[in-house]
Amino acid sequence: MIKILDITDVEAAESVLRIQLPAYNIEAKLLNFYDIPPLHETVNSLLESRETFFGFYQEDELAGVISISFEDNHLVICRLIVHPLHFRKGIGSALLQHVVDSYPEASCFKVSTGEKNEPAVRLYHSFGFQKTGKSEIAPDVYISHFMVEKSLET
Repeated sequence: MIKILDITDVEAAESVLRIQLPAYNIEAKLLNFYDIPPLHETVNSLLESRETFFGFYQEDELAGVISISFEDNHLVICRLIVHPLHFRKGIGSALLQHVVDSYPEASCFKVSTGEKNEPAVRLYHSFGFQKTGKSEIAPDVYISHFMVEKSLET
């Protein structure tokens, strides 16, 4: 079940952080770079976030989270995280599909991930995202940027 999370609620922010830290630790290992900003977030910084959060619940357990924001008519996926105990269960795909289906007004979707995060890159490619560029965030550490335009004739 996917439902919106009230990130201004302390318990919700704590739940997100319990997923975010182990998930981004895995990405840090893939990138061999441990200064990823989400690893330094706190409950307080999440409470102040302006992103919209959705949670994937398996029974009563929060197993994955996606957050979004808008830039003009473009929907930006700010984070897509799945607790490592729930990898390869389709949770990331379900969260991404939920956002795509829930925002028909978005003309395109944008997302970025570590260039060496192959599972995330495969997921975005499977949804039709195309690489639009990359940014070097530290020596030999790159973030890949992806975008998919949504047909307005659906």
